[in-house]
Amino acid sequence: LATDIKTASLFAEPRRIVDADEATERLLTVLPELNAKSLHTRLASDAGFVWLKRELTPRQQQDIFALGIPGIGFRTEKRRFYPGGNTASHVVGLVNVDNQGIAGMEKYVDDQGYRDIQNLGLAGGNLEPVKLSIDLRVQHVMRDELAAAIVRYKAIAAAGVIIDVSTGEIMAMASMPDYDPNSAGDALKKENLNRMSAGTFEMGSTFKSFTTAMALDSGLVKMTDVFSTEPFRVSGFTIKEFHSKHRPLSVPEIFQYSSNVGSAREADIVGVEGHKAFLTKLGLLSRLQTELPEVAQPTQPKTWKKINSMTISYGHGVSTTPLQTAVAAAALMNGGYLIQPTFLPRTPEEAKKLAVQVISKKTSDEMRYIYELNGEHGSGRQALVPGYRVGGKTGT
Repeated sequence: LATDIKTASLFAEPRRIVDADEATERLLTVLPELNAKSLHTRLASDAGFVWLKRELTPRQQQDIFALGIPGIGFRTEKRRFYPGGNTASHVVGLVNVDNQGIAGMEKYVDDQGYRDIQNLGLAGGNLEPVKLSIDLRVQHVMRDELAAAIVRYKAIAAAGVIIDVSTGEIMAMASMPDYDPNSAGDALKKENLNRMSAGTFEMGSTFKSFTTAMALDSGLVKMTDVFSTEPFRVSGFTIKEFHSKHRPLSVPEIFQYSSNVGSAREADIVGVEGHKAFLTKLGLLSRLQTELPEVAQPTQPKTWKKINSMTISYGHGVSTTPLQTAVAAAALMNGGYLIQPTFLPRTPEEAKKLAVQVISKKTSDEMRYIYELNGEHGSGRQALVPGYRVGGKTGT
């Protein structure tokens, strides 16, 4: 995904420049993109050393060398090159002109001191390449599907992640539009934000996953319980259905038919403080802990009131990152263990030491059943793929 290649950079020793005007004019014949005034100022200064242009192409170096200008020289530097281009740009990140990581895993690795070790010559030339948890085959497929979805639905953006629920390893993650790290300037464009971890959103009905799990895990609600779906008022607001079934619904049906009223009634049974505590336990209200530097802080009401709990039960009133929503959902599926995600390889034994049980195994088993029910007969059946057990929760 990333490697170093050798490249030449152009410098000048102004004190050795015989004619700054002529040198400026001749250099601009090869490097017309340089600012003429700035270039002349540098060449006419009394400095001992100034950079003129970093990372020349071989052709540019050859043409400048042929000019034969005294006081002009080249220094061989290492330049970061990304053979995969856009494939995993938000995960890999990029470096600056001095080859120092400024985003993504490039920044994480350098912040661990690896680059300093190498620059000091302490690595002995045998520094092992950093391996990521990303499966490049899966990453390619995910990115292709997201790109196709943007075209199909005329979307502004799309994002996705695939997590190994038993280890917390990120096998694939993409956010589109993305950028080619070989063209660093594109990373700064607003539309190229990493929406998976650096963007926060009200996650809509996908949050009903946590409301259902919370209700079941509290012991106050059973799978066989039935709730009225009649609209009701809280603090002057009416909680009502988007697509009403006009009858009471069981817990699995509340999930299957994505009932706002049913979800709100489940949250009401648990209570405001219990609701807030449950989402906190799942890590949905605090900044996600992982290697990637670009991670946003979720937002929540300063003071939780009953109306906040009602709307948050169906995904409005709390904004969180899609990545941590997926991480919390993984805890509902893996037996009830919250495992902080990683972009580095992690063994099941290592994951077990980090895992924190947040719901019971019984609740996790019930949530897997409800997820699969929704995948086969509910709002998620469009995602059903022959040969696979598919489950989940849709949301808008």
